[in-house]
Amino acid sequence: MKNSHFFAHLARMKHIQRWPLMRSISKENVSEHSLQVAFVAHALAVIKNKKFDGQLNPERIAILGMYHDTSEVLTGDLPTPVKYYNPEIAKEYKKIESAAEQKLLSMLPEEFRDDFAPFLISQSSHVEDTEIVKQADTICAYLKCLEELSAGNHEFALAKKRLEVTLQERRSPEMQYFLDTFAPSFKLSLDEIS
Repeated sequence: MKNSHFFAHLARMKHIQRWPLMRSISKENVSEHSLQVAFVAHALAVIKNKKFDGQLNPERIAILGMYHDTSEVLTGDLPTPVKYYNPEIAKEYKKIESAAEQKLLSMLPEEFRDDFAPFLISQSSHVEDTEIVKQADTICAYLKCLEELSAGNHEFALAKKRLEVTLQERRSPEMQYFLDTFAPSFKLSLDEIS
């Protein structure tokens, strides 16, 4: 049996810092972010199913959230203003991400690749599931901005405004429900939420 470096690579997600161009009061790494995205994506799927007649698999969507940024162990976290500076850069970066996803998949023993491919390869997931994870990813970035701003870090003011536009573009009933119900708490202190 040949050794696989797959999980050793995933363990390195904790070393990749998010928001590299920003001064953050609270540092965040890709591993922490991916767990929060999984939580929020799961919640969005449950909300959609319970309140808006959805037929989603929340557990599968949570796993998609866990794996959504795994390619960054090979690519690093390219800041959003750079990644989407123009359509050509965005297109080329998608190719780089795709190659990194394929490289990660190839690290697994052959017999497990079909089991992991739906979670590692972004094009292999159902469109509706992928959209929920994108919504969760955007919400999590927005929540980070709320936390930083509530701690007095105005460095995140423009990022918050940019994310509000993205939230509006991705708006869905389940997103609005989540934001109305859960997001206000992210502006509060521990004593206020206890």
